[in-house]
Amino acid sequence: MAETIVPMTIDRLEQCIELYINVFNKEPWNETWTFRDAKERRTDLIHTPKFRGYLLYENDVLIGFIAGNSKQSYAGLTFYLAEFCISNQIQGKGYGTKLLLYLEDQLKKRDISSLYLLTANGGLTEAFYLKNNYTINENRIVIKKDL
Repeated sequence: MAETIVPMTIDRLEQCIELYINVFNKEPWNETWTFRDAKERRTDLIHTPKFRGYLLYENDVLIGFIAGNSKQSYAGLTFYLAEFCISNQIQGKGYGTKLLLYLEDQLKKRDISSLYLLTANGGLTEAFYLKNNYTINENRIVIKKDL
């Protein structure tokens, strides 16, 4: 297995869109992403200031990506992990952990002191992050209002 991790660039965006739709329109997410909406979301993210993203290939086939942007806080730079996607066929085989650890290593090299993200509570995604030494921030809550 020839695995390669490369920086995410605009010329590889369409591959990410296809993978994103294939992953998030199925279990457990069951979302309804269209190509147009997924493309807009990816394009907006890649143009965000202080963007950083990486693509994971196996034998020249895109199998995952991770992306977000850093922001200044009172305690230094922090990174918001906005997107993390691993092909359904290989989830649970260590590829997600490999990509997450790669991102963490790249962030440390840039003196980014923390990483935060939003994910569904309970289930496999929460278990994945807890397994990778992430903690639930007891000092923060997510608040939402439908308009």
